[in-house]
Amino acid sequence: MTGFSQAHESLVEHRGGCHCGRVRFAVAAPADIEATECNCSICRKSGFLHLIVPKDRFTLLQGSEFLAEYKFNTGVAKHLFCKICGIKSFYVPRSNPDGYSINVRCLEPGTVKEIRISLFDGMNWEEHGHELAHLSAANLSQIDPRKT
Repeated sequence: MTGFSQAHESLVEHRGGCHCGRVRFAVAAPADIEATECNCSICRKSGFLHLIVPKDRFTLLQGSEFLAEYKFNTGVAKHLFCKICGIKSFYVPRSNPDGYSINVRCLEPGTVKEIRISLFDGMNWEEHGHELAHLSAANLSQIDPRKT
């Protein structure tokens, strides 16, 4: 694996990136992915499908010079976009500022066996944000899933 300490043998290395290929990353996560679909304004409009991982399971392989940052609302989340093609492959979420939210739709085919999607009401984040902490804690502690 690319610089990952493999804490659990059920983790595989997934690779992905933006549309133009300038930004590339690797992430250690299970082959069976627990993803979260959020209906907040930015996730709904961009089609982001979240897989949250700790920072030590994420490696930016190339393209840091092509990343631009966008912040809004509380300014805690660091939305990172490719300056060339505009795709947000990953970002630092408000719910998990010590990790990354990976856009499952930006992963290359071949290493993902199954994707199970749970829905999150991000339009009402203040009311439902506690659900993310529960989801994230469960997924991170089991060796791996997400919000703005």
